[in-house]
Amino acid sequence: MTAGQDLLLVLAGLAAGVMNTVVGSGTLITFPALLAAGLPPVTANVVNNIGLAPGSLSGAVGYRDQVPPPLRRTLVLGAAAGLGAVAGALLLLVLPSTVFRAVAPALIGLAVLLAALQPRLNRALLARKAAPSARAAVPLTVAVLLTSVYGGYFGAGQGVLLFACMSILMREPLQQVNGLKNTLQAVDNTVSAIVFSCTAHVDWTAVLLLATGATAGGQIGARVGRGLSATALRVIVVGVGLAGLVQLVRG
Repeated sequence: MTAGQDLLLVLAGLAAGVMNTVVGSGTLITFPALLAAGLPPVTANVVNNIGLAPGSLSGAVGYRDQVPPPLRRTLVLGAAAGLGAVAGALLLLVLPSTVFRAVAPALIGLAVLLAALQPRLNRALLARKAAPSARAAVPLTVAVLLTSVYGGYFGAGQGVLLFACMSILMREPLQQVNGLKNTLQAVDNTVSAIVFSCTAHVDWTAVLLLATGATAGGQIGARVGRGLSATALRVIVVGVGLAGLVQLVRG
């Protein structure tokens, strides 16, 4: 790769690290950048996953004091995220890349709709005297599992989808939801990165460039995201989701 392509990957990693920590969908920046740098699609997908894992860990550390109790829920959801990541990474090795690309626009569209309607849906739950955090344990675990499968395979818009589902199924403030989302994304990305490292061809130079930017971006994103109001965070979620939807449909 040329010096210009190297710089492109570092900057793409930086932007994705910020975006993933604040809301998700950093893959919508890095995957096209990797293709522009000349990597084949499957190799780009593997590099993207491994390279963004340090950024996810960095963002999770930056948001660590926002992860809501109880610890047991975090451990259960973390296990679901890890299991989903393994399944998604293995699917990449046996399924054509068109499979998840075909459903990605629908998933992101659903995520945008859920994020936009989240306040009304939560009010409806409360009006029925429902307790989302208690009664939605199983749906929440299933949502984390399925979005982690998607994240392990490709992951464009995974953060938006995961955030939207969690914000509806949890009663905690959005900043705490985002803190838990960052932890689960870190688990997902790290586990799938380990699987890819052991089973797939990896361009480690590209991984290093991407990881350098993503790690710095994770810390920046943690500082930026923590200062956002619930309304601003939701607007960003919807905006990023719509942008990702447009990009995937055009692609």
